[in-house]
Amino acid sequence: MALRQIRLSDDKLLRKKSRKVEVVDDKIKQILNDMADTMYNSENGAGLAAPQVGILKRLVVIDMGQGLIKLVNPKIIKQQGEQEVIEGCLSIPNVFGKLKRPAKVTVQALNENGEKIILTGTGDLAKCFCHEIDHLEGILFTDLVTEYIK
Repeated sequence: MALRQIRLSDDKLLRKKSRKVEVVDDKIKQILNDMADTMYNSENGAGLAAPQVGILKRLVVIDMGQGLIKLVNPKIIKQQGEQEVIEGCLSIPNVFGKLKRPAKVTVQALNENGEKIILTGTGDLAKCFCHEIDHLEGILFTDLVTEYIK
């Protein structure tokens, strides 16, 4: 595994849409492993999307304390409720803000073996799913902030 450089908010690549992964091969698995290694070696990182390490592919890694989740081509297929959350981002260091996210989301994706999976998250996991999938669309949490926290 290798640590990748995290792109910061002024990087134009973070505003581009990521491309669908056509085949989950060893190269994709290596990218996912590198992303996980990078996330674990970053302060306060609970998730990381491929654009944050300069790769415009629909890849996400998340660990909210219950183990590593690797997602290929994730998309939200159902959302319910609303919650006010506080978010930050590894690509926007030391900036935090309040925003609204769904309270519960269901995500469809492929796992690192190319198998279809469906995951449902509530609370912080729902927030993290939304935040990381937004990155794949070129959306940063600061686009949605209703109030910054000092």
